[in-house]
Amino acid sequence: MKLDVTELGPVKRAVRIEVPAEDVSKRFQDVYAELRNQVHVPGFRPGKAPQALLEKRYAKTVEDDVVRQLIPEYYSKAMKETGFKPVAVDLPPLERIKIKNGTPLIFTTTVEIKPIFELREYKGSTLKQDKREIAEEELDKAMQVLRHQHAQIETVPEDRAIAEEDIVQVAIERVEGANAPGGFKPETHLIRAGDKTPIYGAVLDDAILGKKKGAAFETGGPALTVRGTVQALKHKVLPDLDDEFAKDLGEYKTLAELRDKVKTQLERSLKQDIEETYKDLLMKRLVEIHHFDVPESLVQRELDAMAHAERSRQQRLRHLASHGEGGGESPPVFDARKFREESLPTAQQRVKLGLILEAIAEKEGIAVAEADMIEECRQMARAMQVDVAEVVKMLKSNGEDAIEDLRARILAEKALQFVYEKAIIQV
Repeated sequence: MKLDVTELGPVKRAVRIEVPAEDVSKRFQDVYAELRNQVHVPGFRPGKAPQALLEKRYAKTVEDDVVRQLIPEYYSKAMKETGFKPVAVDLPPLERIKIKNGTPLIFTTTVEIKPIFELREYKGSTLKQDKREIAEEELDKAMQVLRHQHAQIETVPEDRAIAEEDIVQVAIERVEGANAPGGFKPETHLIRAGDKTPIYGAVLDDAILGKKKGAAFETGGPALTVRGTVQALKHKVLPDLDDEFAKDLGEYKTLAELRDKVKTQLERSLKQDIEETYKDLLMKRLVEIHHFDVPESLVQRELDAMAHAERSRQQRLRHLASHGEGGGESPPVFDARKFREESLPTAQQRVKLGLILEAIAEKEGIAVAEADMIEECRQMARAMQVDVAEVVKMLKSNGEDAIEDLRARILAEKALQFVYEKAIIQV
């Protein structure tokens, strides 16, 4: 086999591969021998048909078979010989390759390869200590949030007008206009006056403030009108922050015990946030100190994933907004082209970081065990609120690439954790 490599760019190569004539001839003989035993030619016993007759009848089929066997085989040999680690391969269309028995087979393939770069120092990075602590004011706020979470919603006994922070039960009876949802049916909503919560994209606050139970209201805009009636006026009754409140929430004898528990949870969350901040700094530093070009195919693959995630996010927001949920307006139609243009620098940095972390993992002997994969599937199952078996099934249905992408993500996380553990936090 003869090889000729042409550099087309920092991470792109054209590889001209020449398969020796003797190898081509041998492969033709093997294919014809197999064909002779498979086909029935009138006038000849099985396996005895002359090759000249087979060549006359099946030459094109045999040529195609030989090409389909030799191209992948010698491409693989060429990659081993050159030492390239392709991330994208552009093999020539097999049906256009001309081959002749007894002559060399020559073809050219274009490959994008992983960049070869020298790892800069990644152990012993210094980080300025993050001195954030849980302040008493923050703990007080958390206790108030807990108090509001366990408040009772009760009907206001007196006949009075709606004021801000009142809980109002409204009956939405009609939704009309160009932006009105199809198949609308009357329904009931519970909103807090003053929160500006949209119902089908319309905010009801100005229309209901000052009204009483039984009053009709109408609001909207040029393309949407929402009509309804105030059904009930309610308010939130907050429990007292005392020992009885603590006992109602679980295994707590006093309010002080509950407060200590809440503080511990806040500290655990803060610790995780500080760790993520440190890791963000380390990732940024790794990208800044390494200089190399990244394969365009990997960047485009990252952009595909980012665009898919953003499109799914906007679809969820649009669904929530159409049902009066989510606390915001419906997002505009997703512009994939604009998103990809704006996200290109981020995608390039992510690919670069991934290659750096992969190189660190290889140098440090970091690997992904089966137990790591199982644990990641468990975490995904908890987040999606499904069985682990369902996550595994989903991954397998998406093919080997999905499994390898998950493995690569776990490997990157383990490599980053290694870098973080080797960092020096200045006191």
